[in-house]
Amino acid sequence: MPARTRSRGFAFTPTVVVYLALAVLLVVGSVLVALRGGVLLDQAGLLNIFTRATALGLVAIGQTIVILAGSLDLSVAYLVGLTSLVAAETMAGQAGMIVPGVLLALAVAAVVGLVNGLVITVLRANAFIATLGVALVLRGYLEHNYTGPAGEVPRTFQHLGYDRVGPVPVAALLMLGIAAMCWWLLTRSRPGYHLYAVGGDLEVARLSGVRTRRTIVTAHVLCSVAAGLAGIYLASRLGSGAPYVGTDAGFDLESIAAVVLGGTLLAGGRGGVVGTIGGVFILATLDTVFDDLAVDPFFKDVVRGVVLVTAVALYARRTVRRQS
Repeated sequence: MPARTRSRGFAFTPTVVVYLALAVLLVVGSVLVALRGGVLLDQAGLLNIFTRATALGLVAIGQTIVILAGSLDLSVAYLVGLTSLVAAETMAGQAGMIVPGVLLALAVAAVVGLVNGLVITVLRANAFIATLGVALVLRGYLEHNYTGPAGEVPRTFQHLGYDRVGPVPVAALLMLGIAAMCWWLLTRSRPGYHLYAVGGDLEVARLSGVRTRRTIVTAHVLCSVAAGLAGIYLASRLGSGAPYVGTDAGFDLESIAAVVLGGTLLAGGRGGVVGTIGGVFILATLDTVFDDLAVDPFFKDVVRGVVLVTAVALYARRTVRRQS
């Protein structure tokens, strides 16, 4: 009996596995880049990885929240573009309009999240269909009103996108700080417990007294606000708003991939933001390695798909083994 208890103590959780995979990827990537005469983990390489991880990390944090609640959000990519435009057009190059621009962008994001949550809970629409429908509405608005970048952020606001501490961008540190706050919310607060309960079994949570509708709506609002933060950050880097900055980066599917790589179940109720951050850095590192190796874009997508399918298969196999 003591031996069994000891082996359980050293069991590899999905979170541990994702960070082990990240460490292996960094080693293998460093070797491959070195063979071509480059250095992956020098200051420029680390800056590349952290910069790629920042916006995706913000979106993936929000995606983690809704997936844990048994939902998902396919509107985040268009919302990133929309909020970048709202922020940039409100600021209009004036430092005095930074705060109103940020607040208005976050308010727009929260309204979109509220709409997503209400459509799912009140109209009882499937989350995939509901958020896809909202995404199409946002796309229609962007296509009708914008043909390219618009607005302008003041130079002082661009410090958010470019200032760094050593090789680590300040925005990446802020993203990690938001991830830490999300971790606390999910693991140390009553709303977090309710989120896991709703994702684990909606009916049982309802019978236990959890306000399931409120929990799902709140999850979608938080998810959209996180996407709004990503849009604001990208506006600070680009110097203006860009309608398709989120869709060009594929933040809708990329964020879901990061969440799944991090060990969160798509069915909800199990996982967390710590694993998601590991998944984000795996994707960011892959992109950096591929760029350093000048890999064909098609091959990039193939490798990313293989990595995602392998991760899902391993987690599924582990879950079946535990249940048996």
